[in-house]
Amino acid sequence: MSMLAALVAVLLVLVVLLTVGACGYVVYRHPALTSPMTVALSAAVVLATVVAATIAAAR
Repeated sequence: MSMLAALVAVLLVLVVLLTVGACGYVVYRHPALTSPMTVALSAAVVLATVVAATIAAAR
């Protein structure tokens, strides 16, 4: 794995974690939206799918 690919992978992981955390925090602060765990896990699944598609397209 090249240095650039490793850097992109690390940045992608950070973006995924920040997005999931932000979704969980917003729902936690506004419980009327839905349960925080459902939103955070849904965001994680969607972002994992995007990451997998990106990796598959790069090969």
